[in-house]
Amino acid sequence: MHRISDEQRRIRLGRRHLLAPSVRTVSPVSVADAVVALHATDAATVFLSACARMTEADVAPVEEALYGEVSLVRQLSMRNTLFVVSRDLAPCIDASNARTVAAKERRTFLKHLADDGNGLDECWLADTERQTLAALADRGTATGTELSAAVDALRTKITLFPGKRAETVQGVASRVIRILAAENRIRRDRPRGSWTSSQFRWTASEPWPFKEPAQAQAELARRWLRSYGPATEADLKWWTGWGVGQVRRALTAVGAEPVRLDGGATGWVLPEDMAPEPAPEPWAALLPALDPSAMGWADRGFHLPAGHREALFDRSGNIGPTVWWNGRIVGGWAQRADGEPVWRLLSDTGRDASAAIEAEASRFSQWVGQARITPRFRTPLERELTA
Repeated sequence: MHRISDEQRRIRLGRRHLLAPSVRTVSPVSVADAVVALHATDAATVFLSACARMTEADVAPVEEALYGEVSLVRQLSMRNTLFVVSRDLAPCIDASNARTVAAKERRTFLKHLADDGNGLDECWLADTERQTLAALADRGTATGTELSAAVDALRTKITLFPGKRAETVQGVASRVIRILAAENRIRRDRPRGSWTSSQFRWTASEPWPFKEPAQAQAELARRWLRSYGPATEADLKWWTGWGVGQVRRALTAVGAEPVRLDGGATGWVLPEDMAPEPAPEPWAALLPALDPSAMGWADRGFHLPAGHREALFDRSGNIGPTVWWNGRIVGGWAQRADGEPVWRLLSDTGRDASAAIEAEASRFSQWVGQARITPRFRTPLERELTA
């Protein structure tokens, strides 16, 4: 069986994820396609991940792609997580993952309505959705608060988990809006605040054109292997949230070939992707919390030393801001209240690495300007650096 070493995997990561300076791009859409999808749970992550891979780091072209051209779109999809993907890939993500997530969101909410016991049902929900869409059409864009003020039904409150220890009363507005967004009948528009804000306005959208789910899963697996291969079945299963059967059918559909990884595991690559790639120039990167290059595999052993995990992850498995040198995670970083980026190296990297990391920190400061970044998921090292 053909073998692909960990060193070659790190070379591929640097080149294919556009992290070495010589392979950076001018386009935030190209960035999203290079890593398949940008994590968007934390609004700032989208911009930080994109700018780390752009030749001219700047907020403006990312905002234009998200809200002007709408060439980048947000989708609740893999692992029930919010991602930003290119508009070209969005129908594929919809059919392979997002449609299933949206259906589950609707079923869960309808069960909550039934358990509440006040006669709210599918007809009530459909009418509330029609009123919400009509109110949004009248306004063009609106916040959730503005929609609730315009639609009486959105101010309804229901009891969740009645009779149980977890019983609580909750408004329905956020759940109705979440379902409409998951089905792409509405989408997130510009936030109320700066690019770091997650308080979005909403605007009307249209459901994506139909694609057959199995074909969409095969296409997503092909793109993912191109960006993250070689990788194991477990890696693809974790990243997509699919079942084992779906993963294996998708790998078969794209003709994936097995390869031997360091440590003896079996990885998979596209049939045309066996040849080694030349190493790029030495590179450093400051990547944000939940960056795709850190979150792309279930087994991150080829780029993450085992001893670094405790400092860099929170208790739920979310990785914080990371410092990279030539395809390895070598430390973590944070931004202090005064805007200064600070970092701590957890590996001995040498003088060249230190100089390159300093240069990346300076580059970060220049484009971030007055913005202040606090990750939604705080990790031990990030907290220590900002204490």
